[in-house]
Amino acid sequence: MMLTQIEERIGSKNRLVQLNESIRWYRFRKLLKGLHKNSENSKGGPKAYDELKMFKAIILGQWHSLSEEALEEALRVRLDFAVFTGFELAEDVPDETTLNRFRNKLIEKGVLEKLLQELNKELERGGVKVKNAVGAIIDASIVESAARPQKEIEAMAVDREEKVYETSDELQMSKDPDAKWLKKGKHCYYGYKVFCRIDSADGFIESINVLPANASEVTNLNPLLEGLLSWIRVYGDKGYASEENRETLRGMKLKNGIMYKAQRNKPLTHWQKIFNRGVSKIRYKVEQAFGILKRQFKFGRASYITLAKVKGQFYLKCICYTLLKAARKGLALAIN
Repeated sequence: MMLTQIEERIGSKNRLVQLNESIRWYRFRKLLKGLHKNSENSKGGPKAYDELKMFKAIILGQWHSLSEEALEEALRVRLDFAVFTGFELAEDVPDETTLNRFRNKLIEKGVLEKLLQELNKELERGGVKVKNAVGAIIDASIVESAARPQKEIEAMAVDREEKVYETSDELQMSKDPDAKWLKKGKHCYYGYKVFCRIDSADGFIESINVLPANASEVTNLNPLLEGLLSWIRVYGDKGYASEENRETLRGMKLKNGIMYKAQRNKPLTHWQKIFNRGVSKIRYKVEQAFGILKRQFKFGRASYITLAKVKGQFYLKCICYTLLKAARKGLALAIN
């Protein structure tokens, strides 16, 4: 069955059909070029799979939280997957090992950040995303490791406290060498702290970072500020509250939107309470983003181990989130 016939069968209202037709996917090719050594010259061996088709297949795998084995099967039997990726014939579908290797190549080559940026540019071009928002919202959340530790440790970092406890690999007793313990409220988590920055206008994710779970938010503001234009207001919760961070914002000509935190024998002033309430009314957008990432895209627990692979998965989940948000907003990009 030809792809045009498949499109007619599943209908133009299908979300994947709309996303496939509305975004200039060919613009992503330049970022994917060179992932396969034999993509242009097979040198006598079998020619590599088309990088763009493979990238779109990986997106679908993360969207539906599929293993590579399940993704291979879905690419063979689902018509909307065939339309979106371009793998028209079942015999053309890559096997699970090839899909796994390609995902790892995306991570190793460091192109996922650029791919997310390119997607945001596409949405700005189509008017779905505001190009120069007046505000940026930052936040962090815990993602548990794919490898479960065999025991908890007595000395561990407490969320939003400065003290960080280092633990040896022997004490952690886990296959994940980069994950760390964190106590948050009454619960203990073993994994990573994922940071993101979204625009205050539309809630699209613009920048991310991933660190072990025991990393402090207050000391990890700077990576999220890269690329921001001057005079944008940066909104953050009390986890980022410090005079040093406010001075950093001033030095970068960014407006302060970080909530104030009461200290011992120094309660918040009336003005600071009003300021905090104002920030809270804006920050809900980043909490919604984390909610969608964890509930719909099942990113409460990572699928892979090591910081590099968890960060790579976070980028892929953010791409899925961006596509979903664009579709929900009524994607209406010009077709070129």
